[in-house]
Amino acid sequence: MKRMISQHGWELDLRVQAVFGRWAELVGEEVASHCTPESLAETRLIVRTDSTARATQLKLLTPTIVKRLNVELGDGIVTVIDIRGPHLPNWKKGRFTTRDGRGPRDTYG
Repeated sequence: MKRMISQHGWELDLRVQAVFGRWAELVGEEVASHCTPESLAETRLIVRTDSTARATQLKLLTPTIVKRLNVELGDGIVTVIDIRGPHLPNWKKGRFTTRDGRGPRDTYG
């Protein structure tokens, strides 16, 4: 099995998926219940949160999380964590919209 994994170059993919599967263990149950990793492209990890307040909290924890992930994956695998807030509805409806409009002025969280 190890030989097949190395022949196909799956080592990094397996390590990344193992970390995604152990996300709650790495960042803690409280943080993991409000955010999920979406993808790892090159050295940038994209994490989606369920509220804007949690996104701000996670931004403060970013250096600690990067260190823990690099211990698990190896140095330099994750250098940047891109924190994204919740998916929000699009308020553009109809032909007449304003550019850079602020919507209903709610933070959704």
